[in-house]
Amino acid sequence: MNSYSDIEMRLLNDFQHRFPLVHRPFRKIGEHLRIGEDEVIHHLARLSAAGAVSRVGPVFSPGCIGVSTLAALAVPEARLETLGQWISQLPEINHNYQREHGYNLWFVATAPDAGRLDAVLAGIADHAACPMLTLPLLERFHIDLGFDLTGEGRRHCSQGSSTRVQLTGAQQAIVAALQAGIPLQPEPFADVGARVRMKEDFVLEQLARWREQGVIKRFGVVVRHHELGYRENAMAVWDVPDDVANAIGKIAAQQSGVTLCYRRARQLPDWPYNFYCMVHGTRRDIVEAQVAALARNSGLADFPSQILFNGRRFKQYGARYITRENHGRH
Repeated sequence: MNSYSDIEMRLLNDFQHRFPLVHRPFRKIGEHLRIGEDEVIHHLARLSAAGAVSRVGPVFSPGCIGVSTLAALAVPEARLETLGQWISQLPEINHNYQREHGYNLWFVATAPDAGRLDAVLAGIADHAACPMLTLPLLERFHIDLGFDLTGEGRRHCSQGSSTRVQLTGAQQAIVAALQAGIPLQPEPFADVGARVRMKEDFVLEQLARWREQGVIKRFGVVVRHHELGYRENAMAVWDVPDDVANAIGKIAAQQSGVTLCYRRARQLPDWPYNFYCMVHGTRRDIVEAQVAALARNSGLADFPSQILFNGRRFKQYGARYITRENHGRH
């Protein structure tokens, strides 16, 4: 993280959530940072080229405009590289990681509807011919994926919306245009509007409405944790009785270092775990200490658990809810 200037660190940290939805957003950010609009764009372009920024744009609340699931495969070591690369080339896969477990390849699949998601998973299962887990989300307690880079422990704990939104054709076009982020230029929303043949004001009003409704979980700078020094990524899982998971989840969601906290379906007998927390850190021992403190403070310490640390990162991109083949279907 030391290779980034003070201004770049502020861009990375301060605008993950509070990005201005205005005609010239980078000028507005520049006023806040007391630098010029062109300097803001230059710094963000540099950070993007360095891999520290994935994109600048919306993060939609899970389940609002599409469907998704976490899945895992138990892959023989000799096939892990080839199969990891094959899965990563599928547009419906946005995250794909090796993890330290018998089920060693973990990925998130996203699609516009359940039918398409089922087809993608069936195709993966057929191609992989390995034991597979499918673990859909049942209850969310905290989903952010923002990172506090100041060490001050800032928290953004809004759950977002869980209401399914049926997108119009115009709304699908906006989502499709923003999946890779806004262009880094002075009037990015005018560019988006031109691409989807809509007025800029209409695009901005729609984005503001979605953010207010919680359909957009956050709009801003989306960072890549590995490039910022957060190289240890642990998925901690517990087998928690379903009737107490909600109460524990509300506590666990507030704990330091937790970026994700949710309940997923079990897949018995192979996978008894239903309660998940994601913790990122700069060193393994730091993450282990955070998970231990999380368990003590949240009442999780007495339940069966495992910590699955990451290995190879095969893919880390934003979810693609709208693809060419489904755009305009509704």
